[in-house]
Parts: sequence; C-alpha cells; structure tokens
Amino acid sequence: MAEKNSSRRVESSLKRTRFLGHLGLMAGVFRELEVDKLIDEKLPKERDHTVPHSVCILAMLLNGLGFVGQRLYLFPDFFKNISTERLFGDGITREDLNQYVIGETLDRIVKYGPTKLFTEIALHIMTRLPIPVHCLHADTTSVSVYGDYDDEETESIDITFGIPKNGRWDLKQFVLSLIVNQHGIPLFMNTHSGNSSDKNTILEAIQSLKSVLRPESEVYYVADSSFYTDNNIKNMGKSFWISRVPATITEAKELLTANLNLKTLKSDERYSFYQTFVEYGGIKQKWVLLLSHKMKEKKEQTLRTKLEKEVEKAEKSFKKLKGEDFFCEEDALKAAEKWIQDFPSVSFEKVDVKSIKKRELGKRGRPSKDEQLKTYYRINGIIKVNDAFVLNEMDKMGLFILASNDINLSPEDMLKYYKGQDNVEKGFRFLKSNTFSISKVYLKNKKRIEALTMIMVLCLMIYSIAEWKLRTKLEEENETIPDQKGKQTKRPTMRWIFFNFQGITELIYQNEGQMKSEILNMEEIHWKILGLMGEKYENIYL
Repeated sequence: MAEKNSSRRVESSLKRTRFLGHLGLMAGVFRELEVDKLIDEKLPKERDHTVPHSVCILAMLLNGLGFVGQRLYLFPDFFKNISTERLFGDGITREDLNQYVIGETLDRIVKYGPTKLFTEIALHIMTRLPIPVHCLHADTTSVSVYGDYDDEETESIDITFGIPKNGRWDLKQFVLSLIVNQHGIPLFMNTHSGNSSDKNTILEAIQSLKSVLRPESEVYYVADSSFYTDNNIKNMGKSFWISRVPATITEAKELLTANLNLKTLKSDERYSFYQTFVEYGGIKQKWVLLLSHKMKEKKEQTLRTKLEKEVEKAEKSFKKLKGEDFFCEEDALKAAEKWIQDFPSVSFEKVDVKSIKKRELGKRGRPSKDEQLKTYYRINGIIKVNDAFVLNEMDKMGLFILASNDINLSPEDMLKYYKGQDNVEKGFRFLKSNTFSISKVYLKNKKRIEALTMIMVLCLMIYSIAEWKLRTKLEEENETIPDQKGKQTKRPTMRWIFFNFQGITELIYQNEGQMKSEILNMEEIHWKILGLMGEKYENIYL
C-alpha cells in the first residue's frame, strides 16, 4: 500500500496545471502591436535583473486585467499558478517577477515620464491600427489614496485635499485627466495635484494631445460643462469642439427659461430641440437647446416627491406664522409677503389679516370689565401648491444646452457625438473598480503612484483595443458569438469574453523524460474568437 501511494505521489508531482484563461488574449494585443519593442527601446535595462521592463509592464497589465480581486501591486503572488512561459517567453518564471523588478520598472517609468511614455505608446499603436479619432472625449476624475504623503518631493504632483468626486473628504487625492476616442480607447493621460481645477486640466490635456496627434479632418474634442469657459474656447483655436454649456451663464439661463417652439429630433424622437447662434468668449458658435423626454419623465417623479416634502414644510411654517402677533395690519401683510418668497413652491389661495384683542403682555387671568385691551393683528389665510412654479420647473426638466464652434454641425450629430462622453466615464469606472483599487494602494514614493496610474490606464487601453478589434472583426466577417443570455451578438464585451476563457488551463507533464505541455478545455467558441483576433493570438493557445 505504501509503495502504491508513493508511486502516485511521484506521478502527480510530474503533472501540473497552470491558468491561462483570457490572459493570452491580452498578451496577444501587446505582442501584435509590438508594444514590448517600443518599451524596451525607451526603457533599456540599467540593472542586472533578468527580465526587461517590457516583460514587467506586461506582467502588471495581466495582473490588472486578471479580474481576480488581487491588487495590481501584488502581482508576484498573482503569477504563482499562471502559465508564465506561454505569456512571457521561454525561461521566464514567477521568481523573475519579484518586488525588486516592480520597483525598478516603476522608477524607470518615473524617470522617463509616465505621460510621455503613455503618449508614445498610443502614437506607436496608432501607426499599426486604424484607431478612429473622429471624436475625442476629455474629462477628469479625482482618485483618493491612503497615506499622509507629505509634500517633500517638489517635482512630483501634490497629493492633497481637494474636491473629491467620491465623497471621501477625509482622504487626500490626485487628479487624473483622460482623453478617449469614440470607442473608449484612451489616447492620453496625465496626473495632476489633488486641488487642480477641471477647467485648467481639461484644456491642458486637449492641448497636449493636439500637439502630437496626426492631422485629421473633422476631429471633435468633446467635454462637459467644466471645459466651457471663455478662456478655454479662445485657446482651442481652429480645432472643433463640443461642450455642454453651464446653466449658470446668463445667456444659458435666458435660453433655458424662454418660451420656445421645440422641434422633434429626426434621428431620435426621445429628444426635442431648438438651435440658435451666439457669440461667447469672442467665438461664434451654435447652441442647441435639447429636451430629453425620458429624462424629463424621470425628473418629474423626483420633483413630485420633493414638492410633497416642501409643501409639508411650508404648511408647518405657515401655521407658526399665523400664530404670530403684529402691531399693525401693514406689518402682518409685509411678513406674509416675505414668508411666501421663502416658499416658492406654494402660493396663497386666500390671505387676509384679522384683528384680535389681548391683554398687555405679561398679564394673566380674565380681564376686568373696564380694562383696556390691546389690538393685535394676525395673518389668516390658506396656501396651495404654486401651479406656475411647478409648471416652470417641469418645463426645465431634461433641458440642457450643447455648444460647438462648428456652426454647420447638425443638432443630430452634435447630440450623437456628445453622447459618446459616456465612454470616458466608463473608463473612469473601469479604473476605479475593485480590479485595481488604486485608492487602497499605499506607496511611499509619490512618483511611483504616477507610474502605477499610467499602468492602470494602459490596462484600460489594451482591454479597449481588444474589445474594439473583436467587434470590428465580427462586423467585417458578418459573424456573431453568443452573449450572456445565449443570444447571438456582434458587440460582446471583453469582460464576457474573459469569462468564457476562464476554464482554459495549461497541463504540464513529463513524457519519456521530457516536459510537455498542452492546453485543456478549448472549445469551438474559443477557436472562433482566436481566429478572428489573429494568428499571434492562436499561437499562444496552441
């Protein structure tokens, strides 16, 4: 029995399975676009570690895109049971991917410049893939971090308190600016101090990308209302832009409250519009007032709930007001007039003043027959919901203004391009998901946080390129694959593709004294996806 168990132990020790899953797809993007060659050219090794910086960066990318809940900065543990040689090349082991290599690579990125390296990678990729740049969406977000981060490194960003977008006023933060194309592929990133203004950082990002982007006809830079200032639109020069107009601008207030005849948008009946031409910041532009009927319906319900609370509050306050004594009728009416201004959601259905006679203040008991009583005045009335106020609020629900310096741009295209702004928001949600959790990362060196942030955005870039490429191939080949519900689709998410590849492993075993390996659990759907992606992807799984 002991001999049998010993034999089994020897046999099992010669067999191992390692996870491959979707990681081969991401490594395939990296290799196909020759990102590794560019990185090794820009970041040559300066120390004696085994692996080049390109391998370490790929390792961090695969850890970040592993979707297993492990923090990106713990990736040596991540590769404990991963098929490293298939992903990185012969002879690469998990021991080569150690904390020393991580720190060295992050420091080299810092020395070179995280934004500079990312921009060069983006331009390098654009020479190999026809990535569309018709619409470029710019935005910023705040990223909260743990740790004190005293301001000692003068050359790095200032991690400090600012206006957080996640409500964490107790944490210091930095600001990340991002520009993505209409497919959500990031083409520019930069980090800023935690108290930086969106108005400045968005323009800075756009100007930086403009300076390196190849000339392109009709490129539109799209941004939210924080971009729309007279200084920013002046500095955009001849470049086309589309922005939401802040409702606080006087001209915007007038347009939002005007009684206008809106037309139904031909391309989308859920919207109505009115267009006009204005000059703001010395720039002639087209403004399109849009009414989203779906948004209006949703906000109307919110307004009704809010109105009920306000009316209840007004009734309690009015009851208290009616109990107050005034020395004359005029004072009582003035008080009523002042009170109604504080409660615009209600109006007087009926209001008058009644007089009452009371003893002098401080005297108690029943007044005597000949006692002189003092006359006071009290407000008497009934309040009701202010219909005019409600109608006015209802009219403004779902109303917003888009502006562009391309005065020939149709309202339909202006709305379509602006709606793509959600792509940059999706990017921020991707980066802030539990996959990365940069807010839970604590690195003593602030500059390494800038480098790590660049790696995070590079994760988003590789993920987005893979998704865009697969969708493009499915469209070109008129092919489909099943989605989560089993329905055929030409627009799968890469996260769903990752899930489909989760069961794929590499079996390593000894045969006639030689180590062999084979891929397990490959099915028809996997080969179909790999065939669409290309030969370099297939070779990783062969």
